[in-house]
Amino acid sequence: MEHEKYMRRCFELARRATGLVSPNPLVGSLLVKDGNLISEGWHREFGSPHAEAEALNQAGAESAGCDLYCNLEPCSHTNKKTPPCVPHIIGSGIKRVVISNRDPNPDVNGEGILKLREAGIEVIEGILEDEGRELNKFFFHFITKRTPYVTVKIAQTLDGKITSCEGKQTRITGVDALRDVHKLRNSYDAVLVGSKTVSIDDPQLNVRRINGRNPIRIVLDCELNLPLDRKIFNSRDPEKTWVFTGKNNDAERIEKLKASGVRVFEFDSDGANCIGICHILKFLGEQNIASLLIEGGAGTFTKFLSANQFDELIVYHAPLFFARGVTAILEPFETVLKPWSVRILGKDTKTVFKKEN
Repeated sequence: MEHEKYMRRCFELARRATGLVSPNPLVGSLLVKDGNLISEGWHREFGSPHAEAEALNQAGAESAGCDLYCNLEPCSHTNKKTPPCVPHIIGSGIKRVVISNRDPNPDVNGEGILKLREAGIEVIEGILEDEGRELNKFFFHFITKRTPYVTVKIAQTLDGKITSCEGKQTRITGVDALRDVHKLRNSYDAVLVGSKTVSIDDPQLNVRRINGRNPIRIVLDCELNLPLDRKIFNSRDPEKTWVFTGKNNDAERIEKLKASGVRVFEFDSDGANCIGICHILKFLGEQNIASLLIEGGAGTFTKFLSANQFDELIVYHAPLFFARGVTAILEPFETVLKPWSVRILGKDTKTVFKKEN
């Protein structure tokens, strides 16, 4: 029970850097001696000292004889901006290291544990392992597959509608659900929508209802025909707006977008889908985008779901019944999903689904 208590504190510390360390993992660490908490640390942002180093530096000479808790296996390699933590731990006189998960990074993956044990340090692993894996689901997916973890997010009525009328924006969920969506945006590296959503809803796709940072905003505009007065093209951080379009489109329009700071990427056409989903995910992986939130609309939802190119589905259900309107998912898909969690947000319900193994 003591190990679990301290590991949950590591999780709490790690979450403080949500949205700030990607594509690195969320990591918290603390030092304990004779039942007393000596120091704490967490990885605060990409390129900053690791959680273990923060805790060790804070403790100084008091580190000797301590137990070090960390939710992820300490690193032992030098193929990164920051120095490896294992030599620091060994040199600090730590007597025991307790972790939740092994680091799946091929440069680590048990090597850190091995070196600690070779130095005579006891290592206990697997504490709250499932919770630790959920905490770092983006990192675990990205480091092993080199493509982003993809979540499809849908806000719909009880009869599965996302708007009451084709071509019209309809507010579906209440303020609690909207605030939760902004929390989601803060935690993902990028959000993606189709051109029809931008044309009809004119979304900003930034983080407003909480303190956080804006994700990269991606628009699939295959024919590059969106009006340039949309909010997404006129933001305070235009470099975070990316347009994915087909090749051989309007060169003048592309130059106008680029002149405003928007980044435009041209892809080969892939039949009816315009740009192949697999091409998009591969490209995003190459840009170190570890997590992607799909926010609409129906055609875009359906492309990712029917291609089975997603890892998680989040559905916000509002207590409404439209009978007419646009259905969120335009055609059946074969992936088997299981409910992962259910939360009540005001009058709405949020259900998270994940794929069955």
